[in-house]
Amino acid sequence: MTLLIGSFTIGLILALLALGIFISFRIFDFPDITAEGSFTFGASITAAMIVSGANPLIAIALSFIGGLIAGAATGVIHTRFKVNPLLSGILVMTALYSVNLHVMGKSNVPLLSQTTLFTWFENFSVKVSGKDAFYNIIGWSVPAKDVWTLLFCLLIIIAFSAMLLWFFRTNIGTAMRATGDNDQMIRALGVNTKSMIIFGVAISNGFIALAGSMLAQFQGFADVQMGIGMMVWGLASVIIGEALISDNTLGSVITGAVIGAVLFRLLVAIALRWGMNPNDLKLITAAFVFLALILPGFMKRSKKIKLLKQ
Repeated sequence: MTLLIGSFTIGLILALLALGIFISFRIFDFPDITAEGSFTFGASITAAMIVSGANPLIAIALSFIGGLIAGAATGVIHTRFKVNPLLSGILVMTALYSVNLHVMGKSNVPLLSQTTLFTWFENFSVKVSGKDAFYNIIGWSVPAKDVWTLLFCLLIIIAFSAMLLWFFRTNIGTAMRATGDNDQMIRALGVNTKSMIIFGVAISNGFIALAGSMLAQFQGFADVQMGIGMMVWGLASVIIGEALISDNTLGSVITGAVIGAVLFRLLVAIALRWGMNPNDLKLITAAFVFLALILPGFMKRSKKIKLLKQ
């Protein structure tokens, strides 16, 4: 059960990554590989700030700003210099590798002895439930601190999802969605689509950097390699969510991305629990992504076959 709670918690943290990928990939149809650099950028900023004695909330806020800058750089390279979206992301991601090393000062920064956001969660658990307390959940004994950490992460994701839903219903958010749907039409209405793309990609990477910041604090370290494969992870979460929730309304799609992130993390945890070699983690991830990509097509074909038979 402890493994299950931990997987749920990591899944909720990576839901921020899924929301960021959702913005770039689904709203703008922008294959933004900057995610692999901005994820680590958020973690490296947080680690450097916390080690220097900064408040974790300030570190998280600066990580979000760092993600905004990284995403804006990708958007500017694409819109102003007419560089292919994929290549724009690769350029910024490559540059961020060196930037992350400079920010951290080394390739790995431990945070286990530092006060992080999750330290606050654990302290709250001690005040409410007592030290080394356990809760009985469906017959399983689970540390109280793990339960409270999960609940706080759930509240954080609900808050950010609600903010994103509200934002995309504002005038600017509607213009961004329209830019992704039909840029020629919205341009004819006087909207600067280049600015919308830059702004959208910036927000996307801001969310991704937040995910990196949160994961670094949860795991107790930031590593320069931790962003590798995160683009695929986030994309898989979005696709799984869309397969589970067929409703295309904005609220349902955002909810689906969150559910997809949690479910995808659970699938990986189950695969490792069944004895898969941890060295095969990326292989497992690629296999799940492949299944997530082809599953919707199979489901549509099976529905068509059933309708034809009727």
